[in-house]
Amino acid sequence: MAKQALKRANIDAPAKGAHLLRHTAATEMLRNGVPLDQAGLVLRHRSIDMTAYYAKADVALLQQIAQPWPEVKG
Repeated sequence: MAKQALKRANIDAPAKGAHLLRHTAATEMLRNGVPLDQAGLVLRHRSIDMTAYYAKADVALLQQIAQPWPEVKG
């Protein structure tokens, strides 16, 4: 059902169907400060590793908060 709706909406994404929805939900929860274990409960995962697989890091947000790497002199 989800796959067909995405096709009708002309959404082309690497993940298809329900997987896209799960990836989006996990990533949005993570982006909004929900701890990974709590997101896993919502997604009904048995393993935090599976939740980590679905939750993708927000690279743009990480670029805003990342500290410069100190130069290593040898």
